[in-house]
Amino acid sequence: MTSVALPERPAISTPPGLQRPSVAAAQRRRLARQPALGFAGLLLVVPIAVALAFAVDGPARSLVVLGPLVGFSLVPTAAVAFWWQDWPGDAWYSGWLNTVFIAALGVGLTFLGQVVIGSFDPRGVFDPNPPPGASPTFPAALPLAGAAFTAMLQFTLVCEGWPARRLPRLPAGVVAMAVAWGAALFVYYFATGLAPPPGSGLRPRTGPLPAASLGALLAVTGVWQVWFYVTWRGWPFRRIGRRWLRLLVANAVVVAGAWASFTLVHRAVSAPVITAGSGALIAAGLVVSMLFENAVRPHVPARVDRGLSVAVIAALATALFAVLTAYARTVDFGRGDPADWVTHACLNALAFSVILHVAVGRRWPFGD
Repeated sequence: MTSVALPERPAISTPPGLQRPSVAAAQRRRLARQPALGFAGLLLVVPIAVALAFAVDGPARSLVVLGPLVGFSLVPTAAVAFWWQDWPGDAWYSGWLNTVFIAALGVGLTFLGQVVIGSFDPRGVFDPNPPPGASPTFPAALPLAGAAFTAMLQFTLVCEGWPARRLPRLPAGVVAMAVAWGAALFVYYFATGLAPPPGSGLRPRTGPLPAASLGALLAVTGVWQVWFYVTWRGWPFRRIGRRWLRLLVANAVVVAGAWASFTLVHRAVSAPVITAGSGALIAAGLVVSMLFENAVRPHVPARVDRGLSVAVIAALATALFAVLTAYARTVDFGRGDPADWVTHACLNALAFSVILHVAVGRRWPFGD
């Protein structure tokens, strides 16, 4: 599997007429089992999401401990999901091995992120109430983790992984992770503004965007990425035949659209609430478009199908945001606030669980 060549485009955004026969046949088999396959997946997705949102002695401590750990695990998760499909082989244990790999690398990357923002100290990662000077990863490291994952999706989906897709799967995935982290470090060092409390062990940053605003902009960018490349499967960009033009147009639309929508909404809504709302949209998009593969709607023409999918996602996101926000306002989060936990529950719990089940675990034990 390490030497198998990747297809020219990611399978999720390849036009139906250009898909490999095996990929198209597998998709038809899955769609024939929807929406039952999606509801079965909820039997695993929901308990995992609840555990990630509450497991460390309640929501407040889960937020500050698991938030950064899961956030830094998203880049290796994307590598497994989009680059290393079925590695190390088409067997029931592959998903479990990949999950262990993701967890181990996620911890390692969290420590790397801690060194970038401050200094190495395990107490700042695993202790919900770290002592002075421990360089706590929440919330200071979250913009770095978010930038890495956003860059990973931009390179993998919007840029179609080009030219790394010429490499075999494993080295291509390593290159993708390196590109994502390189972009994240650039953004963190040159764009992030951070004024940590004295004695925290964290280094101040003087970039033009406050950390909370940068996090909100990255989350909005994630909404645009999921919208075009998960829900709409690369439409309308996939219709452009020439690669250079397709990638140029797609990147321009996603980046400009994210910046414009963030700028417009930020005039009336605070950055943490924008991040939470975007997290709800991303989580809902993955549930509808990845877990259920947009099969919650009737068979309709493609243009109507796209509109219905967006409407269902918007309705689910609204419900998620309202319910989770209402609950979060009853909790004393200490170092965080209700909007932070809503973001964690949507992105690091629900969305992460969907990706683990569908793209890493290959819907085990319900079949792919």
